[in-house]
Amino acid sequence: MVNLHTEIMSDNIQHECGVALIRLLKPLSFYKEKYGSSRYGLHKMYQLMDKMINRGQDGAGVATIKLDVEAGTPYIDRLRSIEPKATQDIFSQINDFYINAKLKNPDAYNDIEWQKKNIPFMGELILGHLRYGTYGGNNIQSCHPFRRQNNWMARNLLVAGNFNLTNVDELLEHLVELGQHPTVKADTVTVMEKIGHFLDKENDRLFKIFKEQGLNNFEISKEIQKNIDVVSILVESSKRWDGGYVMAGMIGHGDAFVLRDPSGIRPAYMYKDDEVLVVASERPVIQTVFNVNINDVKELQPGHAAIIKKDGTFTEQQIIEPLERKACSFERIYFSRGNDADIYKERQLLGRYLVPQVLKAIDYDLDNTVFSYIPNTAEVAFGGLVEGIDEHINKIKATDILKMGANISEPALSKILSRHPRIHKVVLKDAKQRTFITDDESRDNLVNLVYDITYETVKKDIDTLVVLDDSIVRGTTLKQSILRILDRLHPKKIIIISSAPQIRYPDCYGIDMAILSKFIAFDAAISLIKETGKESILNNLYEKAKAELLKPKEDQVNVVQEIYRTFTNEEISLKIGDLLRPKDLKADLQIIYQTIEGLHQSCPNNLGDWYFTGNYPTPGGNKVANKAFVNFMEGKNERAY
Repeated sequence: MVNLHTEIMSDNIQHECGVALIRLLKPLSFYKEKYGSSRYGLHKMYQLMDKMINRGQDGAGVATIKLDVEAGTPYIDRLRSIEPKATQDIFSQINDFYINAKLKNPDAYNDIEWQKKNIPFMGELILGHLRYGTYGGNNIQSCHPFRRQNNWMARNLLVAGNFNLTNVDELLEHLVELGQHPTVKADTVTVMEKIGHFLDKENDRLFKIFKEQGLNNFEISKEIQKNIDVVSILVESSKRWDGGYVMAGMIGHGDAFVLRDPSGIRPAYMYKDDEVLVVASERPVIQTVFNVNINDVKELQPGHAAIIKKDGTFTEQQIIEPLERKACSFERIYFSRGNDADIYKERQLLGRYLVPQVLKAIDYDLDNTVFSYIPNTAEVAFGGLVEGIDEHINKIKATDILKMGANISEPALSKILSRHPRIHKVVLKDAKQRTFITDDESRDNLVNLVYDITYETVKKDIDTLVVLDDSIVRGTTLKQSILRILDRLHPKKIIIISSAPQIRYPDCYGIDMAILSKFIAFDAAISLIKETGKESILNNLYEKAKAELLKPKEDQVNVVQEIYRTFTNEEISLKIGDLLRPKDLKADLQIIYQTIEGLHQSCPNNLGDWYFTGNYPTPGGNKVANKAFVNFMEGKNERAY
């Protein structure tokens, strides 16, 4: 079934996962007295997850740990869901536990200690996850948090993360070397078992120490909980990880951690006061939910872990030697919420840096140009574009006014001052057209009805229509539907501009962009190679790529970069326009992309640009690129890692 409730310009790039961890630092009774509910932590977790719903809608999961409960009392609770509104489904089920408890035990219900002992999810440590699956089916078993169970508190482990690892095969082999027998080949399971293995080793080490001191098993268990070295567990577990990740975990007795990859690819932010400690994938979410200042929310440093001990003490400690910072720039362009103060400014700059290219493309004819944008996520960048155009117009105004000198007149001045960019919302979504269809052949026609145009905003056969999008990945919907929709306005020319550069290489750190043939920029380069009679280049690179794959990943170079070196960015953009142009399009068509320089100037602290440049921050990235090209040459439409 095809869901037509999606934005139609950005090819619906799937979002990365979201993770949140809350540690309540006061007794539950404190929150009841101050905030009116002992479920304060659960309420905040729901709000965090609801605010981060943009990061994953395939499924969700929540787990809690109750601290200091009596033996015989369940202390770990977990719920996962793949319902269409998974977060709401989970918290609705949790709410039912409280409703039923109150109905069955009205006299005892107001006792907070009774609640903690008898109602699930009444814990001080809470882990939440929003899933977008980049690999595997969308089933309940794929949802985080994952759990590793044991009768010893300090051997229980729950893990949830925003990550993709490029070297699952290598990690799986290492688990086998350690004596394990994994039943599933996936990075989530591999991570869980790796951390679990070293958690077991740490338990064994401490058990031996305290046993030699003459303690009995009950006493040993308590001492292990106090002395377990989370840092050493993470150091050993992460030694061979290659990828982008934020790993959040809880150990059964109450320790917790959040670990960020050494290149800072995936985002993580923290806030702590004397009541709560929280870590989440996005900064403004923490600001909103806890009503705190931007300066109070800190970024977890690359290669570091936030370590929260069972007694509530917190440290941020280096686990892996940090590498050059290569934080994901797609977070800034598209994925993260646009109400982050820095991201808002960066998206505005992405629009402003497109101004010179746009002015050249319209031949500086602003009187006969209409500006617009699709989808809504492109609105901030569009604002930056318009501001840049306005600045250009203001310079022209100033020049024209100065030229008039003493001969200036009010009508002439008014005419000069009235010049502004012509901005219209040319494409509108018809809220009444909400339907699901199975007939792919009819889908394009239906999309043309779901999205409508604002008539008479464009001068027929005179105006150029400039439309901004955040990114153009495949361009399929652009070709099949949106260009035809825009053409109904009868513009002389349509210019589609992307606030992101050309997407040329597979991502392997959390975004679902793993197959080269799905990139219109790659298709354009291949088409140009064939048109110029240089097919031998492809065969030579195919052999090179296979040879590279025989090397250790640390020694491999990305051969796919050679494909693009033959042509200029402008030549590839021109070819993309040819490939995306519908046969029945009447208007001229031009595609403009952000430059790499414009990207870096806009997002100076997030220089991870491997999907645009092929410059991967980890060795596994080069391996993935080479494998993706081999797959392309062999006709395999499959993920390269």
